Amino acid sequence: MPLTCKNYINGEWVESVSGRTYENRNPANQDELIAIHQKSNAEDVDRAMKAARAAQKKWALVPAPKRGEVLYKVGQVLTKRKEEIARDMTREMGKVIAETRGDVQEAIDMAFYAAGEGRRCFGQTVPAEMPDKFAMSLRVPIGVVSAITPWNFPIAIPSWKSLPAIVVGNAVVIKPATLTPLSVIHFAEVYEEAGLPAGVFNVVTGSGSEIGDDMVVHKDVNLISFTGSTEIGTNISTLGARNMKRVCLEMGGKNAIMVMDDANLDQALEGAVWGGFGTTGQRCTATSRIIVHKSVAQEFIERYVEAVKKLKLGDGLDPKVDVGPTVSEGQLKTVHSYVEIGKKEGAELQTGGKRYDGPGCEKGSFYEPTIFSGVKRDMRIAREEIFGPVVSIITIDDLDDAIDICNDTSFGLSASIYTQDINKAFVAMREVHTGIFYVNAPTIGAEIQLPFGGTKGTGNGHREAGTASLDVFSEWKSVYIDFSGKLQRAQIDDFEN
Repeated sequence: MPLTCKNYINGEWVESVSGRTYENRNPANQDELIAIHQKSNAEDVDRAMKAARAAQKKWALVPAPKRGEVLYKVGQVLTKRKEEIARDMTREMGKVIAETRGDVQEAIDMAFYAAGEGRRCFGQTVPAEMPDKFAMSLRVPIGVVSAITPWNFPIAIPSWKSLPAIVVGNAVVIKPATLTPLSVIHFAEVYEEAGLPAGVFNVVTGSGSEIGDDMVVHKDVNLISFTGSTEIGTNISTLGARNMKRVCLEMGGKNAIMVMDDANLDQALEGAVWGGFGTTGQRCTATSRIIVHKSVAQEFIERYVEAVKKLKLGDGLDPKVDVGPTVSEGQLKTVHSYVEIGKKEGAELQTGGKRYDGPGCEKGSFYEPTIFSGVKRDMRIAREEIFGPVVSIITIDDLDDAIDICNDTSFGLSASIYTQDINKAFVAMREVHTGIFYVNAPTIGAEIQLPFGGTKGTGNGHREAGTASLDVFSEWKSVYIDFSGKLQRAQIDDFEN
């Protein structure tokens, strides 16, 4: 029997007032019904926001180190439940079990990191301009955070948003992706078991088309933290601005690996396979372009195609499987439409390019790992985010050419270079305009102790993870304490006289 999941509002598991539900099915086998979830409406969002507002006022008064202790327990509970959550995540999202374990581990890491920040929410003390006066700054919470999260990292990204927000004294209402709500339901269970007070973390499930606007414009929302498509993020930014809401956006990428003539090709090939087809290419940091030097291009392409053809597709719960399904039939159709575009543009299809329905995959949304060579920089497959197992190979003459093409995109999330020349590595690190950069590693694999985010159309300047996340979810208050016993006017009174 499938689970019947409820919303989590003010510490209680409740049905939607709409009385409607929807199904959550396994993309590797559409016959498998995993869970039934609430199809929430505006009234559900209102209840959650009001609960968060009331809870936040009390939570902000809890000393930050004590808030951190609760999050430390969150990390412990996640560790205990890691395998269970990972297996359910593979069933609802499709990526292989090794990756979903990594997804949960990222949330574990973030929990312990955020817990420590409860004792490190540092401000500053500075010299005052006047005698007998003390000046300092401190962090204060923003209030209620509305989190809207994607389906490709169903617990890692919710952890990036909720844990830093909670440790600095905010409350959170989260709407998980319609396709992957079970992982966030598990996360709510973890918070509950760890002893987080009721109302500090709330979950409403349902369609963005029905409650997305309510998550943005509700009067109790102070900040919207969104990860997803550029189209939806742009709409949220516009709607948020009209309603005077703070908005933190993390959107698309068109990430490139630059393979130079002196690269260790064995290492570059291994990274290109993982970067291009890990998570079935369904990462904002996925390697969708490989920019390879002309002197090694032929060998690289031949070996890359050979390696990719050996990848095993199937149910991600099988430890022998390398590539799982696309998350849905809709996503599969989007991927295939771009493959057809690539063909029409004149790119050379080296492998893949069609649906895969081999043994064990007949009832799932599987797409063959696909490689195009002969790609030109102005082709749509080289410029638009596909979000699937499709990689475009572009041949270049030198490092300057590689950097120019790498930067020739509206996005700026992640990039990498494979080279044995330290000078080339530092030039590329300086000149490539992305928020994340790797040397001799693929474009995926960020760690939570550093800022995550991008430039240009990838976002609006904010960063998640690391100490940078505290700047997103808190604001500065400057405090002046005058113990002189008289009026002192900064910049006006002359201290010397």
